[in-house]
Amino acid sequence: MTPVNADTAFELGRTLPALTLDARLVRIAAIAHRAVMTTSLGVEDQVLTAAIAGAARGIHLATLDTGRLFPETEALLAETRVRYGLDIVAYRPRAEDVEDFTARYGVDGFYGSREARHACCHARKLVPLARALKGADVWVTGLRRDQSGARASTPFAEWDGERGLLKVNPLADWSGEDVRAYVAAHDVPVNPLHARGYPSIGCEPCTRAVKPGESERAGRWWWERDDTRECGLHVAAKVPAYASS
Repeated sequence: MTPVNADTAFELGRTLPALTLDARLVRIAAIAHRAVMTTSLGVEDQVLTAAIAGAARGIHLATLDTGRLFPETEALLAETRVRYGLDIVAYRPRAEDVEDFTARYGVDGFYGSREARHACCHARKLVPLARALKGADVWVTGLRRDQSGARASTPFAEWDGERGLLKVNPLADWSGEDVRAYVAAHDVPVNPLHARGYPSIGCEPCTRAVKPGESERAGRWWWERDDTRECGLHVAAKVPAYASS
């Protein structure tokens, strides 16, 4: 098997748009030594999980259990494991990292400053993500271009030079309607919070329902006045990305 690199990103960006979702995942699995899909149990990730269960079970699944998730998210994880018979491995923050954050900022100190919020995301998400992606050469995500303005240029594939792996977004060109149609057609289990106005769901203290006219991710870290806010998981690639549409 040839090494996965930036040239692979270009090739995937060129070929994936013409394929069905199942075919996209089969293609991704075929080029990877180890592919890992990280799921937040959001509706896009549930679509990918269902498709992986049916067409590409060689793709490993992982989730980041931050310790501050909604009970509905935790229940959905258990239901999804049973429904699809998949081993979705949960990666949790290290106790010492959480303790260090709490000692410096307080339990809910992330409300106090951007620095504190990023420190919390680092401890509860970025450090566990590094463990989840250890040994992987392909990282599969549920990013879509129409989730927010910050994600409007999401490519199908990009070389993540910082992590030394290929990041692939098989749903990059899907609309919210495409996602909902797939859920209905395949009876995919979804978080009940979606029906209560939460299109994007993260940690419970950091997520609110969106208001009419707001973007899907407006309810994340809503107290920060920045439409491009992210937790740091999806940093910009270090080499040019290949969008293809």
